[in-house]
Parts: sequence; structure tokens; C-alpha cells
Amino acid sequence: MSEIQVSSRYAKSIIDLAVEQNALELVKKDIELFLGTCRENPALQAILKNPIISLEKKANILDGLFGDKLHKMILSFFHIVIRKGRSEILYATAKEFISQYNIIKNVVKATVTSASPLSKENIAQIEDVVKQATKGEVILSAQVDPDLIGGFILKVGDKQFDTSLSSKLNKLKKEFENN
Repeated sequence: MSEIQVSSRYAKSIIDLAVEQNALELVKKDIELFLGTCRENPALQAILKNPIISLEKKANILDGLFGDKLHKMILSFFHIVIRKGRSEILYATAKEFISQYNIIKNVVKATVTSASPLSKENIAQIEDVVKQATKGEVILSAQVDPDLIGGFILKVGDKQFDTSLSSKLNKLKKEFENN
């Protein structure tokens, strides 16, 4: 079974258990803490993926880092996964948990890329439009790409809306080449 399938199933199990224990929000915060720690410390991910490091040592490292900070359910889950020799999927499982949580809570991630930095008012307008279209909470990140010349590219989930000048120029160029 692929890492994606396993992490997806584990994440679903964590969500189900957290809902059952009425601790979904607490567990989400703990998972975000774990993900943030892994992102800030790539060595932690390397340790979890390293087959040479003993299972006991991996468990002790996680206990040392998170022992008093995480919900008991999450720590127990980490220990079970490590005991099964699958510590390499903890990070992927945590990411999948956040994805599944966002689906349950109707949270949509969107990215807007523009040629120059957008004002707070423009970002708020884009958030409102996406919120109305998706009828959910929006997490919007803004990026700058001067190659766009003007306009913007909005990505919402797997959809992309491209109003950039560079895209329009490329389309014109292709039309001229074809005619």
C-alpha cells in the first residue's frame, strides 16, 4: 500500500477518534504544532524516516519534544505508528489530517499571485469573492510574480483563474502563430 493511502487512512482514523472524543479542535492544534516543528526542523523528519535509528529512540525523541504539549491520543498514535515501524509516514499523515479537517470544516485554501503586492483591501475583496463562491472559510495566501506584468492568477483548490497580462499575451502569440 502506498504512503499516500496509508497516511490517508491513518488521518481518517485520527479524525474519527477525535470527533468521538469531542477533541477535534485540540487535536488539530496539536497536529499543526507537529507539522510546524517538522517544517522548522528538517532533521526531525530525517530521523523519523531513517531506518537505522531504533524505534525506541524515535519514540523517546517525540516524547522529549512533545510529551507535555500534545493530546494523549496523538502521543499514543505516534507510539503505535512507531512500534509498527511506520514512523516515516507521520509527517504525511499529519498533512493529510489537515486536508481532511479542512474538507470537514469547509475550509478552502486559495493563492493569489499578482505582478505587484496587493493592498489589504484587494486581498479582502478576493477573500470575499472566494468565500461567496465556496460558501466556506477561506485561507488566502498572496504571492508576487513580476513576470505576470499585470493582473493576477487565483488558485482555489484545483481550479485556476488567470487574468494576467502575460497569459493574455501568450494566447495572442499562439493565435498569430497558428494563423
